Amino acid sequence: MAQWEHILVEQGGNWVLLTLSRPKVLNALNRELLEELDEAITWVESSDDIRVVIITGAGEKAFVAGADITELREISSAIEAEQLALIGQRVFNRIENLSKPVIMAVNGFALGGGCELAMCGDIILAAENARFGQPEINLGVIPGYGGTQRLARAVGKNMAKYLCMTGDFLSAAEAKELGLVQKIFPSDLLLIEAKKLAEKIAQKAPIALNLIKKAIHQGLDADLETGLKMEAAYFGLTFQTEDRIEGMDAFLQKRQPQFKGQ
Repeated sequence: MAQWEHILVEQGGNWVLLTLSRPKVLNALNRELLEELDEAITWVESSDDIRVVIITGAGEKAFVAGADITELREISSAIEAEQLALIGQRVFNRIENLSKPVIMAVNGFALGGGCELAMCGDIILAAENARFGQPEINLGVIPGYGGTQRLARAVGKNMAKYLCMTGDFLSAAEAKELGLVQKIFPSDLLLIEAKKLAEKIAQKAPIALNLIKKAIHQGLDADLETGLKMEAAYFGLTFQTEDRIEGMDAFLQKRQPQFKGQ
């Protein structure tokens, strides 16, 4: 099993739990943690044993409280800041486009880079004490790891502008009402429920799961006619898989399918 200094790994069945662990700074993102996260995604993508990923934060207070301000304070030029933003965006894009489903288990503050990271997941589960926000404006800067773009797509243009311009936080309930969060659980049940969901999804057909992600992501950036054509093409691709035959045979035989990702 892979090991990193700031990422704890727990593997169970066909899923893996990655816990971002810099508890003294509420799991704030620095360059080192971004590099480790990049390596972890490479490992997950290459592992045939992993079908679903859960990402959470260490401790009870924070998922990720933001970027490491101490590190940001040392940046002295616009070019250096832009390069850091591009590094963060590249890593987050890899998470969003991972071929396997990603569940974000937000166990506390998801602010700045933490909110941006959470939005890269396919499903966001939140603890009752979770808080979401893009408070970069309070530091005299703007979101740099995709916040202005993913937040607008998730909650709408005007709400995204409101949150980025005020720096206000959303409660878990408010985030769910806006569609940012799918389900809320008591803190002590969050990871239990995340693992249950991971186990459920891990039993589904892996190729079809990947194509669902692609169809939705790519379709959002296209007009409806183009999106529907894309969906039809991906639908056709599933008929070339052994999993399609297994799924339909299992249905007709009234048994649980055993998908192999083939």
